Amino acid sequence: MTGFQQAAAAIYLAAGILALLGLALPAPRLTRIAVWGVGLGALIHGAAFATLHELDSVPQLTDLPYAISFMAWIAVLSLLVLMWRLRLGSLTAAVGPLAFLAVFLPTLGVQSGTDADLLSMRGTMPHAHVLLSSAGLGMLGITGLAGVFYLIEHRRLKKKRLGGRWVSLPSLEALDRVNVATLVIGFPLLTLGLITGSVWVHATSGSYWSGSPHAVWTLVGWGVYGGMSAARFFGGQGARQAAGSAVGGFMFLLFAVIGVEMIR
Repeated sequence: MTGFQQAAAAIYLAAGILALLGLALPAPRLTRIAVWGVGLGALIHGAAFATLHELDSVPQLTDLPYAISFMAWIAVLSLLVLMWRLRLGSLTAAVGPLAFLAVFLPTLGVQSGTDADLLSMRGTMPHAHVLLSSAGLGMLGITGLAGVFYLIEHRRLKKKRLGGRWVSLPSLEALDRVNVATLVIGFPLLTLGLITGSVWVHATSGSYWSGSPHAVWTLVGWGVYGGMSAARFFGGQGARQAAGSAVGGFMFLLFAVIGVEMIR
């Protein structure tokens, strides 16, 4: 683990703790500091990727832990961009600890279950597949996170818990806008990731379909998101239902793309 990775992990964790304190006290100033902390963590996280080539044994982005780390980086950057227009600071309480775990994962010795022939292949296509898929997962992760907060805030408002000690969560309108924006970007990126992955497999085996558990589960996960997108944009699905679908859909997709790899 490089010094940049250690620093990014520590800052993400500290920012998440500050954001949690900001919610619990309540202390909005701590939440604002946490947002700046996550931004600093993202900057150092990016520097960690830029300096990987300087290591004695250069890891590949096709390695599962680094793909997960890249996914988290994209999710953090996406959230920071959305924060320019929307008040989403309280989401830092969840993003900080999750980003910490993603950056810390390479130290745990987790290995990919992908076939060795695929992992040994060099060139543009393997990295295009990993970058596009990870970016799509990162965006859809924000979709799912916004869904969790939407359901929490909707339940709180329904029970008229408007006072109390907790700082207000982002508005339902803001969270729904996050749901739409990240789904519009994330699902096409995931689709491109599947396409480049198929081309990658073809370059190695001569077939566009490997039939591996990873391929099967990922295709099903993609189909789930295809149905979610159709329901949201063409089926008249309501915001609360879309939030619930986003949570369930991402949990399934995360297992399909990452969980299946880790248990093989």
